[in-house]
Amino acid sequence: MAGSELPHYLKHRQRLRERFLKTGLAGFADYEVVELLLTLCIPRRDVKERAKALLARFGTLRGILDAPISELQGVSGIGEVRPVALRIIREAANLYLQQKAENAPVLASAESLKAFWRSRLGSIPNEIFEVAYLDSAYRLMRNGVETLEEGTVDRAAVYPRRVVEAAPRRGAAGLVVAHNHPNRDVNPSEQDKVLTKALVLATTAVQMKIVDHLIVSADSVFSFREAGLL
Repeated sequence: MAGSELPHYLKHRQRLRERFLKTGLAGFADYEVVELLLTLCIPRRDVKERAKALLARFGTLRGILDAPISELQGVSGIGEVRPVALRIIREAANLYLQQKAENAPVLASAESLKAFWRSRLGSIPNEIFEVAYLDSAYRLMRNGVETLEEGTVDRAAVYPRRVVEAAPRRGAAGLVVAHNHPNRDVNPSEQDKVLTKALVLATTAVQMKIVDHLIVSADSVFSFREAGLL
């Protein structure tokens, strides 16, 4: 082999990048997508076997990006720092989805909000309750998402008064509330329905509006508004 010839794995990386630039991720095998991500944080080594090892352990790209850092570090060849890089990639994607939904009327960008919360909360193993603050045109405000409660695998205690008290600090005129169901069943429980009614009453009293209540899992989203429950 000539001394100037690239190692095979660098040629492979170059081919992957060229394919990506031409077609995006269309036609890529799952392990090739993971390879592309790993090339960003493992600059001078063959990463194909590491990509396959991550998929064998966590099943999908989403499983890899949602995995706890400690579990990622337990995969051979991944090390201590690379899982942090993968977490940065995931959080950057979440920030992109949030900013994509900002400054657009919520009812016109409902799918963007659903995708944002499905990515942000869908795979978390405990219930989390969040609020999106909307301006007078019902547009998502900049940096307008706040976590109000974190709970157990099946419950997050939410108090309507806390939701109502938080909104004026942001100058909000409306709210979208969202929480996850770790059991993946996004159908609302009776408790969810009672909470939603209480939130509507509490916000109406201070001339604000609950625009929607979303229940999310990794795969789906339930909208109270679309179901006619708001």
